[in-house]
Amino acid sequence: MFHIKKNRSVKTWIAGASVTLLTILPVLAQEGAKKKNALDRFLLDGGMLTIFIVAVGLLSLISLVVFNFMNLTKAKFAPDDLKAALFDHMANCRVRSAIELSASHPSYLGRMMAYSLPNIDATRPEDLGRDHVEDAIADFSINETRKQMTFITLLSLVAQAAPMLGLFGTVFGMIGAFATLGENSGADPSDLASDISVALLTTMWGLIVAILSLLAYFFFKNRFNALVADCHGTAENLINASIQTVNADAHLAKIPEGIAV
Repeated sequence: MFHIKKNRSVKTWIAGASVTLLTILPVLAQEGAKKKNALDRFLLDGGMLTIFIVAVGLLSLISLVVFNFMNLTKAKFAPDDLKAALFDHMANCRVRSAIELSASHPSYLGRMMAYSLPNIDATRPEDLGRDHVEDAIADFSINETRKQMTFITLLSLVAQAAPMLGLFGTVFGMIGAFATLGENSGADPSDLASDISVALLTTMWGLIVAILSLLAYFFFKNRFNALVADCHGTAENLINASIQTVNADAHLAKIPEGIAV
C-alpha cells in the first residue's frame, strides 16, 4: 500500500509539474517575444542611423566617463601622504626638501608646488615673497586646467552633437515618409511606419545620449573644481605654516603677559 501511494504521489507530482511547465512556457515565450519586440521597436526599427547614434554616442560617453573617473581622483590630485610630508617640511622651513619631494611626485599638488615653491624669497621674512608664489600657482593652474579640461569638455561636445544627429535622423525619416506619400497618394500607414520610426527613434536616442553626457559633464567639471580647490587650499596652508614658523618670535613678542581680567 505504501509503494502504491508513493507511486501515485509521484505520478501526481509529475502530472502537476507538467501542467505547470505547460502553463509557464507559453508565458516565458511571450515575455521573450515582448523583449525582442521592444528591441525592434526602440532600436532596430530606427535603421542604421539609430544604431550609429546609439553605438557611437554611448561608446564615446562610456569611454569618457570611465577615463574621467580614473583621472579625477584624490590620489592623482592631492594625496594625503604628500600633504602631510609637505606640511612637515614647510612647518620646519625645509623649503628645498619640499621642492625635491614635490618634484618627485606626479600628482597635481606635487607638480604645482614644485613649480611655485622656488619663488619663495627668504629675504622677505614677513611674507616670504607670498605674492610671487601665488602668481606662480595661478600660472600653473591656468596651464594645467587647459589640459585637464580637455576630456571633460569632450562630454560637452557629445552632448551638443547627439541632438544634432537626432535632428538629422528626424529630417531624414520625414523626407522618406513624404516621398512614400508622393509615390502612393493613398499610402497605407504601415508603409510609412519605417520612415516614421527612423524620424522618432533617432530623435529619442539623440536626446538620451545628450542628457546623459550633459549630466556627466557638469558632474566631472564640479569634481575637477573641487579637487583643484583642495590643492590651492593646501598650498595656502603650506605657505602660512612657513611664514608662521619664520615669524614665531615676532608673533610671540606681540602677545602681552599679565593681562588683568
